[in-house]
Amino acid sequence: MSEMDIFLIKKCVDGDFKSFEQLIVKYEKNAFAIALRYLGNYDDALDVTQEALIKVYKNIKNFRFESSFTTWLYRIVINTSKDFLKKNNKEKIISIEDHSIDLPDDRERENPVKNAENKELKLIVEEALMALNEENRIVVLLKDIQGFTYDEISDVLQIPIGTVRSRISRGRAMLKNELMKQNPDILNLIG
Repeated sequence: MSEMDIFLIKKCVDGDFKSFEQLIVKYEKNAFAIALRYLGNYDDALDVTQEALIKVYKNIKNFRFESSFTTWLYRIVINTSKDFLKKNNKEKIISIEDHSIDLPDDRERENPVKNAENKELKLIVEEALMALNEENRIVVLLKDIQGFTYDEISDVLQIPIGTVRSRISRGRAMLKNELMKQNPDILNLIG
């Protein structure tokens, strides 16, 4: 955790709302991305992210500096997402689609065929991910889509690193099998 994060958290604990705003601006996009990928619905993800950030603000005095701030924040986002699904009796739809508002770069505009193939591939992978059970799906998403380390996943999900490793291994194998069932030529497309 950066010295600046530590400084901002301590100021937040003392009641400095501006420091909280600075801290959240730094991490809210990633928090939203996690909620969006967990829930699969843009509006629900916005609501959950807001709710999670309110929880962070109300509970920042309980942050113990035992893990990184992002680990603590993302754990709250995931737990708030789970609670949202339970409360609203919704089915979980984990999405790997990037819902950023960035415009495509020139290379993407120049090659619409490649762009269409990439979108189709994303849909195939997303469908295969949905076939996985929750515990394997979430670790694969956190590791391979979000880029978390094993330690971060362990902290976020509050499970031992050995469990993280085995779930990722099992999840990747299950994902590969699902992909092969859906499209035997998929591994050629992926490269």
